[in-house]
Amino acid sequence: MEKLLKSEAEWRAELDDLAFRVMREHGTERAFTHDDFPKEPGVFRCRGCGAPLFDAATKFDSGTGWPSFYAPVDDEIVGESEDRSWFMRRTEVHCNRCESHLGHVFPDGPAPTGLRYCINGVALTFEPEDGAGG
Repeated sequence: MEKLLKSEAEWRAELDDLAFRVMREHGTERAFTHDDFPKEPGVFRCRGCGAPLFDAATKFDSGTGWPSFYAPVDDEIVGESEDRSWFMRRTEVHCNRCESHLGHVFPDGPAPTGLRYCINGVALTFEPEDGAGG
């Protein structure tokens, strides 16, 4: 996979303030601010680079207020690292192509993986299966 590297100025020019804070500074958006995503077949992509991250078929309602998925489209595109902020130990997930922060993964999701990828909605765009939107 080819990395997409941009300067801070390029990211600031492309992302609004909230998306920049979340994706480039490892922030978190408020819960229940992105419940407007379609519930149709399609792919959730990285807002930073367009990489396919999660299939809509793996999305579920976790009740947490953030879009949640039980598996990425490809384990190679969604990377993990340890996050020790806020006096906690969590597993952060990021886009391996553009290194944007996406959210966290927890071991309390549904079958078949038992994982809950808890993702900031501002880090995602949606492309319907027919390719007509996004």
